[in-house]
Amino acid sequence: MASGFAGSFWSSDYAGGLGVLFGKLQQGVQENQQILTVARMRADAEEVYGNSLASITPATERVSGGFSRDEGASVRKAYEGVRTEMETAAANHRKIGSNIRELVINPFSRWCEAHAARVQNSQDDLQSRIKLHDRQAEAVRKFRSQYYNKCRLVEDLEEEDKLAFQDPQSEAAQSPKVKVPTIKMSEPEDNEEEPIDLGDETYQPDQIKKILSHMLDHIKLGEVKVPILGTYQNCSNGADITDYIQKHMAATSTSYAERIGQDLVNNGFLRLVGNVGNTFANSSRMSYQWKPKVFQITGVPEKKQPLVRAGTNMSTDSFTVDSPVGTVQEYLSGWNPLNNQYPNETPSERLRREAREADDRYKQSVKKLDSLRCNLEEAMIDHLKFMERCELDRLKAIKAVILDFSGALSNVIPSLQSTVDKMMLFQETVQPLGDLRYMLENYRTGPFVPKVTTYENYYNSVDEQTFGVDLEARARSDRKRVPIIVTTILTFLDNHYPDLEGDEARRGIWLVDVPLAQTHNLRASINTGKNFPQEVLEKYDIPIVANVLKLYLLELPDSLVSSHVYEIVKTIYSTTAAETSEETRINVIQSTLGQLRLANIATLDAICTHFTRLIELTSADDTYVTALATALAPCILRPRQESSLTMNERYSYRLIRDLFAHKDAIFGELKRASSLTHSSSGAQRPRAISTDESNRRANYEERHRAIAAQRSPRATSPAPGPRGGSHRRDRSQTRFPVNTSSPTETRRGTRNSLEVPGSVDNSPVNEASDANGTTEAAQAAPTEHPAPSSTRVPLPRKHAGSLARSNRDSTGSLRAVASEDAAPRGVQLEDKPMDD
Repeated sequence: MASGFAGSFWSSDYAGGLGVLFGKLQQGVQENQQILTVARMRADAEEVYGNSLASITPATERVSGGFSRDEGASVRKAYEGVRTEMETAAANHRKIGSNIRELVINPFSRWCEAHAARVQNSQDDLQSRIKLHDRQAEAVRKFRSQYYNKCRLVEDLEEEDKLAFQDPQSEAAQSPKVKVPTIKMSEPEDNEEEPIDLGDETYQPDQIKKILSHMLDHIKLGEVKVPILGTYQNCSNGADITDYIQKHMAATSTSYAERIGQDLVNNGFLRLVGNVGNTFANSSRMSYQWKPKVFQITGVPEKKQPLVRAGTNMSTDSFTVDSPVGTVQEYLSGWNPLNNQYPNETPSERLRREAREADDRYKQSVKKLDSLRCNLEEAMIDHLKFMERCELDRLKAIKAVILDFSGALSNVIPSLQSTVDKMMLFQETVQPLGDLRYMLENYRTGPFVPKVTTYENYYNSVDEQTFGVDLEARARSDRKRVPIIVTTILTFLDNHYPDLEGDEARRGIWLVDVPLAQTHNLRASINTGKNFPQEVLEKYDIPIVANVLKLYLLELPDSLVSSHVYEIVKTIYSTTAAETSEETRINVIQSTLGQLRLANIATLDAICTHFTRLIELTSADDTYVTALATALAPCILRPRQESSLTMNERYSYRLIRDLFAHKDAIFGELKRASSLTHSSSGAQRPRAISTDESNRRANYEERHRAIAAQRSPRATSPAPGPRGGSHRRDRSQTRFPVNTSSPTETRRGTRNSLEVPGSVDNSPVNEASDANGTTEAAQAAPTEHPAPSSTRVPLPRKHAGSLARSNRDSTGSLRAVASEDAAPRGVQLEDKPMDD
């Protein structure tokens, strides 16, 4: 997210950062009023001073005699000159007051009112959205509690069913289940065709059908809103029904028509709405609803309450929040003790049905919360950018006001030039961009790191969601070392880099400020928890695809390089960087990364390989690498808790620069440590004590081979050795999987635990060569494997130097090599299932 308001005023509850921002914006509104107060009082003072100067001449004329008697004296001319200067000074000061009002007070006061309204409208809109989001989040928590309680009841019932009828003598023999007798109430059969009396006439069922169909066609149907209870559909008032009966059913009087209407109510065709009782009356204020029975008999479709669905452009009127309790109307409509919707349902079936219904409600509420969160974040981005422009305009307006204020003085009275010069100096010292930067540096609350509320399945399944799910859980569900979403996006980008015109365009896709709404649109398409084809990505621009990968990394519960090692990384760059050599620092970084989970290491390796290839093939300069590392820093490493200190730290940026510069050294050492762990972890893994002495000799020799392998020169890695005793990790937190096969079998049969699909070692060509038998030197001597990669641009390394030296476009180089080596354009990504 670009630096500015849109990337600086975020917090976990959204309201904290916005509260700080709008507090400063309201402070700016008050500053505008202070400037207006200064201008008004100066204009009033100038007018009062001018009027006082103008009153001097009339006061002197009221004195009789004096200079009026001495017309030719030189003293009189001096007096008259002084008096004229007084009148001129009075006119000048009144002119100053008028200029201040016309140039400063009137236009700036109108602008201040509009600015205050803009700030207040944005604050009110965001507050209403946050309240809506918070209410939905509370509903999600309640639905989750209901869902978990239902699941526990189902489990308890299943356990009781298993143990209730178990024979204590034999587990196989079970007593037959005793069927609990149930009492069924006799229900009236709808198929019986009985005549119905309406007034003095008796009608057969087919006649009743025709009459009801004709009524529905000619009587006006509408909605009736009843306070608290809600809105009733398919309603007609008593006056319309009475009028129809008199016209079409030969009712000679209003009382006879009301009698027929009462028979319609008694036979279950109508019911009174909004009042107590079932009396039919000829009144436009009495509303009657046609029951579903009428629509079943006539075959006319029944109009039901439509479902309200929230769109992308959210307003407070169009969104409704889920309620775990439900409306009073739903509660009253469900209270029907004589009519059970599931008459033959057993208690276990009812509990399972209620668990499924609770699960569906919980799922839907989580989806609605996610939609509300996305809309809230989009609105926040738009409002924050708009407020940044408004604040910058306010500072520029203040600068213009000071300039106009000084102009109103300097154009009238040259004697105030020194004061004007000082005021001009003051207006020159106003730096809008500097003040805006000062505000960001001193009052920002945190960068854009969205917090996703994920659907937590009771049985720990992560197949419903991709974004916001733990990286290791996502990789384990995909049965890959690197989550499929990462490899798919990197593969797509490598395939489409040659389609872009020029290296500048290829490098720029990672630095483009993509609108969050477009990124959320693509996120919604692939946030299914399942694999998706690359055709989905083809519909979007390449910068949007790149930005959705950054959004995926930002929405992880923990950063790719875990926040638990943030303090270690901080220590590396605050102490060892200045006191030790670069090689030692790289070794410490490699040892620190070795503490991460395997999925995190493999994913980090894949991403670093992609960017180092991009930097190398497009001949990127240091300015681009700096901008790229700055943009990726919050995606790779974040502190556990943002504070005013961590927001100004650059340790994440420095770590990414080292990963770019020393990728082969860092991840190559991790690969070698992984291979060694594969060969020796079988002896380190705690197992039960065996009393079998048949394999004692073989186990003894294997143990010595493992000790010899650890003492070999390749085992001098600074990676942390195996821990024992109380520091042993839990098996779910182990860095590398256990593999008891020999190093030769590991090298030939399976890939290393840190091998990422697309590396040179795991390509189908190398596997085929190993299967057919290569040179003995290649199989015996440990080779230096290149760094794992999730992407591979089809450009051999021998051409990389010529590409950097020449001025040709990298697309031309890519296509020339592709035509020369007859290799397909793009990447060849291959990932094997996890061997856990």
